[in-house]
Amino acid sequence: MIGPWILGVSYSHNGAACLLHGDELVVAIQEERLSGIKRARIDHYQESLAVRYCLAHAGITLGDIDVLVACHFSVASPPAQSLVHATAAPPKRYLTIPHHLGHAHAAFATSGLPSAVVLIVDGQGGAIAHLPPHERTPLKRGVVPGLVQESEVISIYRASTTEMTLLEKHAGDWMPTYRQMTASKDTRSLQQFGSLGGMYSAVSALIFGDAMEAGKVMGLAPYGTPTFPVEAFLSIDDDGCFHYSDRLLAVHRDLAPWPANRDTFVDLAASTQAALEHALVYLARRARELGGSDRLCYAGGVALNSVANELLCTTLGFTDVHIMPAAEDSGAAIGAAFYGLRALGGTHRFGHRAGNDSVGRPYSSAEITATIARIPYLEVVPADDVLDQTVSLLCDGKIVGWFEGRSELGPRSLGQRSILCDARRPDGKAVLNDRVKHRESFRPFAPVILRHEIENWFDVAPGWGESPYMLRVCTFKPEKRDAVPAVVHVDGTGRVQTVTADANGRLFQLVERFGQRTGVPILLNTSFNLAGEPIIETPEDALFCMLGTGVDAVVLDGTIVRKTAAHRSLLQLYPRILARRVRLSHAIEGGNLDLSIRGDAEVSVELDTAHGPLTTRLRPSDLGILRVCDGVRDGYQIVDVLGRASTEAIEAYEAYVARRLYHLRRAHVIALREEPAA
Repeated sequence: MIGPWILGVSYSHNGAACLLHGDELVVAIQEERLSGIKRARIDHYQESLAVRYCLAHAGITLGDIDVLVACHFSVASPPAQSLVHATAAPPKRYLTIPHHLGHAHAAFATSGLPSAVVLIVDGQGGAIAHLPPHERTPLKRGVVPGLVQESEVISIYRASTTEMTLLEKHAGDWMPTYRQMTASKDTRSLQQFGSLGGMYSAVSALIFGDAMEAGKVMGLAPYGTPTFPVEAFLSIDDDGCFHYSDRLLAVHRDLAPWPANRDTFVDLAASTQAALEHALVYLARRARELGGSDRLCYAGGVALNSVANELLCTTLGFTDVHIMPAAEDSGAAIGAAFYGLRALGGTHRFGHRAGNDSVGRPYSSAEITATIARIPYLEVVPADDVLDQTVSLLCDGKIVGWFEGRSELGPRSLGQRSILCDARRPDGKAVLNDRVKHRESFRPFAPVILRHEIENWFDVAPGWGESPYMLRVCTFKPEKRDAVPAVVHVDGTGRVQTVTADANGRLFQLVERFGQRTGVPILLNTSFNLAGEPIIETPEDALFCMLGTGVDAVVLDGTIVRKTAAHRSLLQLYPRILARRVRLSHAIEGGNLDLSIRGDAEVSVELDTAHGPLTTRLRPSDLGILRVCDGVRDGYQIVDVLGRASTEAIEAYEAYVARRLYHLRRAHVIALREEPAA
């Protein structure tokens, strides 16, 4: 490859790094895939595992980088000087861009289009006060009761291969009075919001105790009825300014969390979805009017709402809609890198839109073979034809992990790091949740289907049969729903992924073989992880996920691996601490120092990973487990020691300890060995 080395970094709660060589995307990765901590941040004062991963894959150092572009929420902040050790040579040039501009460049650069209008919608972007002049004109200010800070929350751009021009920006606020809610609180109240993403986050925090679980609200919405009008959430005045209402705050106060108040919450979720769709339809029409284009690129966290996406794709007259798979903050790393390419006088290629999202580094056959050999309780399944053998496993009701090539960047598993099941099983969703995912029963799983079969199974508008990134929700044909009950949502829809031979290779072949044998060219596809954990990245991650769950087999780049008959649980293994240091921070109340491990303590751990040093946080309760992880006791002995003080049934407590050991291994805090330490 010829061209400059360009590194883009998204400084965010969902941080990521992306490396370009000229206009070729060499590699990109989310910090969470490497740290093992969901939505791991990249901050200016910390080293980044994602940056190290990208540089190591390319075989270069930071000093070889021609330009490093930092995309973050405040351009007043200096670029990180500690991306690698201070002794390393710095990049030749630093640039800094605001958050929404990073999203915009990412959406357009990955579209393959020569020109388009670009819409960015999220909970909160960069602070308006810190944006450069060309990024805050023209500006529309939202009206938010209790506004504390103004941020970019909506942006519309006109894009071509030579320009990215702001057409309109909306200022608002995410959740001005937000106070952290935890699952331990008995009741919760709806918080004020000042953006479309903030609206969804406020409802998520009320129902589930976590403002970052907006996807759960989307899954819950079809169970309810929109009982609250759009005006109870927001209105748009004649000048196009958003007015965010606080009318519902008094209605939703001091409520017990889900699963209590089911009827109230399902109707609130449905009403929130309806309000979001109303606003997005307005914005898409506004974007088309301002940009003078019938081609739309769309990104930002709100762009992961696949129900609303279907409206934008098929009802507003656009001839092309590109929603990048990493629509949330990790994708801004790609935008930062392509901004750097433009700054150096280059342009991205157009005319080609990638059909998949495989941008992580590949793992060689030798790496996979060595990993299988060093992990206990595993065996390779002999197979003359791996695809046929995998189809047989699926038809037998087995849960299969699918590890293929380079990992995805965004939050959707698209066949590189997936769990696959037979969609024909009526109990498929329940079994998968019980044995592996442990998700709420109302959340649907996605169908993956051969692209040329979608019109036979779904009601799709002519010319809109492609959904390669699992970012659209389509309606199953009524006569087909009973054939694939495991992937049909309560409203008869599915968050569909279409696959082709060119874009999806062996996954396409697998779905095709399954269809040939069963007459159903559809499989259930979900992310290769446990609820609350990042999607797996490495072969070791994949195999330990199988050992710690009810996954029956894993196919790693064409090799089928399963658990041996001797395997019972992760508790058979011997945990040994790898972390170097633990820090415990306590608040002192009333002048009295209490060093007992309380739930409000902050626990940080310093450790080393394959990609560099890491400081991470743990639950205070994990310290109790770590205290007895001496490498001599196995998991069952740890349960025996700790379980004497537990009021839970022994089986439930064993499951709890096994889950925490899985998390601690994924977060690099412990190793799990087959034999006790000498």
